[in-house]
Order: sequence, then C-alpha cells, then structure tokens
Amino acid sequence: MLETRDLTIRFGGHVAVNSVSCAFAPGTLTAIVGPNGAGKTTYFNLISGQLKASAGTVSLDGQSLSGLSPSARTHAGLGRAFQLTNLFPNLTVLENVRLAVQATREGAHRRGLNLWSIWSDHKALTERADQILADVALKSREHATVASLPHGDQRKLEVALLMALEPKVFMFDEPTAGMNAAEAPVILDLIRKLKQDKTKTKTILLVEHKMDVVRELADRIIVLHNGTLVADGEPAEVIASPVVQEAYLGIAKEATA
Repeated sequence: MLETRDLTIRFGGHVAVNSVSCAFAPGTLTAIVGPNGAGKTTYFNLISGQLKASAGTVSLDGQSLSGLSPSARTHAGLGRAFQLTNLFPNLTVLENVRLAVQATREGAHRRGLNLWSIWSDHKALTERADQILADVALKSREHATVASLPHGDQRKLEVALLMALEPKVFMFDEPTAGMNAAEAPVILDLIRKLKQDKTKTKTILLVEHKMDVVRELADRIIVLHNGTLVADGEPAEVIASPVVQEAYLGIAKEATA
C-alpha cells in the first residue's frame, strides 16, 4: 500500500499541497482530478521525490520513502512515467528500453549484470525489450533515435520505460497530453491492460482531466482543489458531488439549484 500522511509543501506563503492524507491499495486505479493549479502534479512530485515536502510523510508497504531520492524510491517500487529529459535522445528506442530492463531488480540485481555488458550476450533482456516495444506499438521504430521521434511516440516510449521497470506503483501524469486522437488510445489501452493484469498486483495512480477516461478507468477518484483534498470515493458519487461540480467542472451552485 502507498500512503501519504499530512503531505504538505509550501512555496513561500503559498501552500501548494495542504496536509493531504490518502492511502492507495494494490489492485486499484485511482484518478486524481481537479482544476488547473489544484496541486495534482505537485502531489505527484512529492510522492515520487522530485520535490521535498515541507511536512508529512510518504510510505510504501510500511517503508518510509520520506528523505529518499527519486531513484531510491524507484528501487523501492515506486514508478513514474519518465519525462522527456530522462530519455537518452541519441540512443535508439530499443537501446533506451533495454537499459531500463537491465536496471530492474530482476535484470540487474538478481542476474548481476553490468550496465556496459555486451547486449548480444543477453538474449532474454533483448526479448523482454522487444515485447514491451510491441505492447506500446513502437516495434517498427526500434532502430530510430529518440531525438527523431514525434511527440506522440516519445510519450509511448516514456510508458515503455516505466513498464520495463516493473514497479509496484505506476504513476501516470496526463499520459495522453499532446497526443492526437489516433495516438491516445494506444496509451489508454496499455493502462487498461496493466489494470487487468492479475499476475502482479499493481497500484495505479492517474492524473487526468478527461472525464470520459476517468469514468471508464478509475475504481476511485480523489479531487484536489487549491492543494486540499476535497472529495474521495467511487467515480459516480464523486463526479455528482456538489463540491466537484463547482470546483472541478465549473458549475456554479446557483446553476444547480
């Protein structure tokens, strides 16, 4: 279980995330929604370690992650979709994914491989990378350099790298942002498959502003508004609540009276 307790961050006099306590159980997909500036991505950054909390804690399976670096949190089982700056732009798509496969505990630690080992000697790792690329519809681009990829394919590669790490917790921050209508379904299908895969119990967190996607995928919705947790529950219940109608959907109380 992933849990945050009283998680808070202040930037000067501004409280961007205000004492958010929430637990996320294995086998569930929780959507985190709210208007622009609500603190959704900041909350993600606090969980994954990109930002240092002013107060509060983050824990996974009873182990405190507070004070750990983002890479240490990844080794503990917390996975967040890579940002573009974390890709190797001059390496190929396949080389990027193979590096991520090798970095997993199953690949790097149990097998005792060296990062600079010759790839041809490690058929199993290459086969795993090939399978992931097929899953994200990038197999045909495996020999292309990352720098040459269009934006949509780079977003697919971010998800591929996250899948290669095989974390306990998958964190997706608006995974289809900037993708066209033809590209977005590939990413959403991947998230569906992750959720449906019962071989390894996963916790999935999804920041998403498209309510049709949220309704379909989420088991639970939490709503942030001005950095504060204002609603938490089943999708239909939360979406219909007055506080969400006003804060997230922009429907004034007078209009619903």
